[in-house]
Amino acid sequence: MKYHIDTIPIWDAARQEGECLLCALERKTELGEAERYLGASVMEPDVRIRVNERGFCRKHHAMLFTMSNRLGHALMLESHMIENRQRLEKSWTAMEKAGEQLKNATLGDKLSGKAKSAKEAVVQEARKIQQMAGTCVMCDTIQDNMLRYLHTFFHLYKNDGEFRRKFLEGKGLCIPHLGQLMEVAAEELNAKELGEFVQAVAVLEKNNLDRIQEDISWFIKKFDYRFEKEDWKNSKDAVERTVNKTRGWCVGKEPGAEE
Repeated sequence: MKYHIDTIPIWDAARQEGECLLCALERKTELGEAERYLGASVMEPDVRIRVNERGFCRKHHAMLFTMSNRLGHALMLESHMIENRQRLEKSWTAMEKAGEQLKNATLGDKLSGKAKSAKEAVVQEARKIQQMAGTCVMCDTIQDNMLRYLHTFFHLYKNDGEFRRKFLEGKGLCIPHLGQLMEVAAEELNAKELGEFVQAVAVLEKNNLDRIQEDISWFIKKFDYRFEKEDWKNSKDAVERTVNKTRGWCVGKEPGAEE
């Protein structure tokens, strides 16, 4: 079949034969986004507007910090901080007004209607602050890209027999991506196709979870003196692979570097 801009990355991830092709795809997307935000796009007005509005989560700030562009990171931080200060000023003004009403409430008495409203106002503004600190422009972009890739996955699965075979003979998916894939499967496949897909992936996942379970169990046994002279088999990196299988890639080798 003909390949296009979305199918090529999915095929590349499948050929890596790692523990989860979607983890490999997501990580490649994430690295590309980090480079983009620290590259020339840092000076693009539309990018700066999105960064100012959404900011970055802890994970992606840490990631950007480790890359060799402190100036690019600082430029985005400066304008995002200015916008955050403006939002906080509004919240503090509202909370200070509510605080004045609460301060004058009689201790030990039930809150009056006005004081109760003031307390609710503090909670409302507190939630706004939490929401302000809980957004991430990189997470948003990665999520959008991954959703597109998930739909493209099913285009390949339905139309490319070689890809379908490669996937079903592979190492399966991590649990988070398995859930995401199944949700999109219900949109992309008809009833018969969905039934067959569910059954095929269930076999794939069970077999690979058995493999991971066996590896982590053998890893633990190797710390028992009775097994210390036994071969490690495939268990030396069992901790990393088990973590990544249950929660998505986060430790150990980069997904594209898995053997």
